[in-house]
This record gives sequence, C-alpha cells and structure tokens, in this order.
Amino acid sequence: MLPLVYQQLRSSPDVVSLVGTRIYRHGTAPQGVVAPYVTWFVVSGIPENELTSLPKIDRFEVQIDCWSDNTGTGDAQIEQLAEAVRDAVEPVAHLVAYNGVERDYETQRYRMGLQFTFWTSRIGGSSSDGGGGGPGPGNGPGPGNGPGPGP
Repeated sequence: MLPLVYQQLRSSPDVVSLVGTRIYRHGTAPQGVVAPYVTWFVVSGIPENELTSLPKIDRFEVQIDCWSDNTGTGDAQIEQLAEAVRDAVEPVAHLVAYNGVERDYETQRYRMGLQFTFWTSRIGGSSSDGGGGGPGPGNGPGPGNGPGPGP
C-alpha cells in the first residue's frame, strides 16, 4: 500500500555508501544513532477517486530527511547525502520541494528535507515506486522501520 521508500533508497549504491542501513521510517531515528542517516514519513495520502469505480491509484506525499554531523566541512556532507537521495528516488517519484537545510538545536546535526510525490497502483503491483507497496522492509515492521538500527 505505501510507497517502497526504504527499498528504493537501499537499492542506491550512493545512498548505501553514505548511510548503510540507517534508513528509518516514521520520521525518527533511534537515540544515539550514528550520522549520517535518513528518516522518512508519509505526509499525506490521497486516493485518485473515480466516478464509476474504486480508485486504481493512491497518491502519497513523502518527506525524506537527510541528517549529518558537522564534520568540519560545514554542511557539505548533508548536501552530498541529499543529492544521493534525490537521485535514488526521482526515477520513481516526483521531487516537489526542498525543505531547506536546518541545524537541530539539541544535537547540532544538519537536516535537509526533500518532499516527493509517489503514485502507487492498487492493481497488479505496478506503480511508480516499483511495486504495489505491500508488506516488507520499509513498509511495516522490519529493517529500517521500527526501533533499532535496522539490519
């Protein structure tokens, strides 16, 4: 049902080289996680309603946040990670907003948010995100989604 964000990010060698498996759903990461890492959450979901039948496609707005420490190079690492995330996700979704670079007051980590629109088919597992969005890593309990550092 939900877009396969985790799988899309994990399939990118550039993203994996920067964060490994540190990709977390629900917009939060475990306490003490090593940076850099990625969090994501569904901002909203809307069925593409039709007059004569049930919807065949759901549209999801997803925010993906990239997090990095100040490595002595300012925010260069966050830009590198955001670029890798953008390049990994754009083949299956539309980038609709850059939500700026901020610095978290408590952790002093940099955060850059990217917002994407995904269209997920309800029919036959074909969608803009490469699948039907069913259960599995990135869509329910399991690696990269629940508490803990993932696999």
